[in-house]
Amino acid sequence: MQVGNARYLTEADLPETIAIFPLSGVLLLSGAHLPLNVFEPRYLALIDDALKHNRLIGVAQPVFTETEESPAGNPDLCKVGTIGRITTFGETGDGRYVIDVSGICRVRLLNEMPQGHCPYRRFAIKPFVSDLIEPDDDPAVDRDALLSAFRNYLDANKLEVDWEAVGKTSNRTLVNSLSMMAPFGPREKQALLEAPDLRTRAETLVAMTEIVLAKAFGDAARTLQ
Repeated sequence: MQVGNARYLTEADLPETIAIFPLSGVLLLSGAHLPLNVFEPRYLALIDDALKHNRLIGVAQPVFTETEESPAGNPDLCKVGTIGRITTFGETGDGRYVIDVSGICRVRLLNEMPQGHCPYRRFAIKPFVSDLIEPDDDPAVDRDALLSAFRNYLDANKLEVDWEAVGKTSNRTLVNSLSMMAPFGPREKQALLEAPDLRTRAETLVAMTEIVLAKAFGDAARTLQ
């Protein structure tokens, strides 16, 4: 997989540990892009260190239970997150960074590394190597069903999109980008992240979208189909 100026083809191309940026309700998936506005000091330090080395960071959600954080303010994290590469970087002049992270592959978080004096957290990781070789246009994806659900959602919410650009988008980018953009809660986002393959993620996304439409618009949603 080509991401920015780097290629990631095997597990050997990825680090054994990664700094984690915890974000609730936020996904990063392979082939998609996540814009971030970074302002907390420990995560500014995380970005500084990533830029000095391999430009790689991890993104993972905190778990969904109402538990107290540790004294260091560290919540438990979901066991599956994503590793990405910082592909754009900018400074705002008021102490913030505005970056874009491009998804490489999902990773399983293993043991947490001793934090010591480091302000952010690092975990040993096990990459989902299959993400690195996933085809851009997986024919197993029901693109028509996905686009139909997407169109219904846009119509119901009176939104517009550049359909010409959508038509040129690969199945992988389309499924993963829509999964990241979808207005679902943390549990649903994590389910999309942990879907075993692109086809299953697309089917899950369609099902979730239909449920949202049914709940929000009732019988009116069926007239859109």
